[in-house]
Amino acid sequence: MPAHIEDYALLGNCRSAALISRDGSLDWLCLPRFDAPAVFAALLGNEENGRWRLAPSDPVEHSSRSYLDDTLVLETLWVTASGRARVLDFMPLDDVNSVVRIVEGLSGETCFEMDLVMRFDYGRSVPWVEKLDPLTLSAVAGPDRLILCSSVPSHARDHHTVARFRVGVGERHVFSLRHQPSHLPVQPDCDIDQALAHTIDHWQAFAARCPDVGPYTDLVRRSLLTLKAMTYAPTGGIVAAVTTSLPERVGGERNWDYRFCWLRDATMTLLAFMNLGYFDEAQAWREWLLRSVAGNPEQMQIMYGLAGERDLQEYTLPWLAGYEHSQPVRVGNAASQQRQLDIYGELADAMTQAIKGGLPRLPRSAAIARLILPYVESIWREPDEGLWEVRGGRQHFVHSKVMAWVAFDRAAGLADTTEEDRERGRHYRQVADEIHREVCAQGLDASGAFFVQAYGSSELDASLLQIALTGFLPAQDPRFLRTLEQIEQRLLKNGLLLRYDSDSCSDGLTPGEGTFLVCSFWLADVYVLLGRQQQAQALYEMLTGLCNDLGLLAEQYDPAGQRMLGNYPQAFSHIGIINTALNLHRAQCPARDRASSG
Repeated sequence: MPAHIEDYALLGNCRSAALISRDGSLDWLCLPRFDAPAVFAALLGNEENGRWRLAPSDPVEHSSRSYLDDTLVLETLWVTASGRARVLDFMPLDDVNSVVRIVEGLSGETCFEMDLVMRFDYGRSVPWVEKLDPLTLSAVAGPDRLILCSSVPSHARDHHTVARFRVGVGERHVFSLRHQPSHLPVQPDCDIDQALAHTIDHWQAFAARCPDVGPYTDLVRRSLLTLKAMTYAPTGGIVAAVTTSLPERVGGERNWDYRFCWLRDATMTLLAFMNLGYFDEAQAWREWLLRSVAGNPEQMQIMYGLAGERDLQEYTLPWLAGYEHSQPVRVGNAASQQRQLDIYGELADAMTQAIKGGLPRLPRSAAIARLILPYVESIWREPDEGLWEVRGGRQHFVHSKVMAWVAFDRAAGLADTTEEDRERGRHYRQVADEIHREVCAQGLDASGAFFVQAYGSSELDASLLQIALTGFLPAQDPRFLRTLEQIEQRLLKNGLLLRYDSDSCSDGLTPGEGTFLVCSFWLADVYVLLGRQQQAQALYEMLTGLCNDLGLLAEQYDPAGQRMLGNYPQAFSHIGIINTALNLHRAQCPARDRASSG
């Protein structure tokens, strides 16, 4: 049985990531990329689907864990009756396909056990294992090879690789597991001490660039490190999460693959990086964005692979039982082929915020706008699946229409270079005004008092908070204030926001999910816009109080079960931590600046 989601620690090397539970079991690892088939998939099944446990074999009296200061090097302290020891776990940044685990004795003598279960192709393929020398073994299955180098001998037991050893004061044992293509000669192991020093230096240098954000600095810095770890360094793309199929409801079917890059994350990610002075990261993300969307605007997708791949075909893995029996386990994401009108607004807003934030104007940005906006003009009146990627049929979602307005509003503001541009800008403004009029006429409830999820609906949706955050209407507009009041009354659950009421909304799936954390960050941002600073701060502190002991957040939270739900760690949630902290701390908050773009 896998651990609770919040019990996992994140390791990363800006190409892939691993999750390690409190009991020392590495239950999730995809190599050589975030979206590669997992070589350890116990997270979505059991230990026979692959895991690597390294922990004391004697009863543990106490354990604790933390990251070494401002790094992704995990330190776990173990105390048994006979001794104290620590384990350092990390993914080297100078050896892009490996995980290193170092055991050091601190006092007395501690007996440890290693249990390595290597399974390729998401826990399905048992590899051929051979010893290359007494301390090195190779495991091969098809195109993949794993090589274990250790300072203690190991042996086979029921398709597991196991070892027992003792570590005394000042003693040290090292285990390194690296991946390489199986057809290549076995590569030598890296210099472990050099790799550790380089990895620590890299993370600390990155974290040191984080400016002061008052009482929120530590939270913001840890979220920045998490986002950096979720960045695919070769391309600049940022995955939505490092996992697939962690459920939005335990035992349910709302299980999706988030190991891809969503256009929707663009604006908030750029704001997070730029407002903290991380311009290289912002520029890399913008470059990924522009490369990925290049081509026929009719073929523009809501998400892409790490390098901009478009084929994200969805299929299921029936041999995996699922996290706590939540099925199906999915790979790929069929939502990549949905129509979601909001992505065009996100793209235009991202380009606008990039320029306002100090990134240079790019001719490609203007060229893309000239290609995409005529297409958006031809389709904005049509229904879509919306930002929540519903599978119950298209609707005229109000948020989608608002973001279509954003696309033309932002483009109109940027079209000021030549007379031809200005003429084009005037046309964009006319289209934006037309969309605005329609939304204000058709997007309200039957009484005309407040906005609803979709035309003709009576349902509420947390995405309606974007009406104020994008500047579609001022936050003080009576229609928005009434919408906010309805959202608070109908979607707040134990102080946290649901996306919408899945019991009454038809989204094509079995009802039931947790509160969606980024929506509550949006709510805090709206409170800031309204000058309700104390409410905003109280909500922010509630949200950040849900972080685990390592400062990590998943996509959702179950207030009743008091546990995290959904894929983990979630970029959207950590972007919320950063941007809401800036909104609370800075007089000219990013939310107010973004809303003034409208």
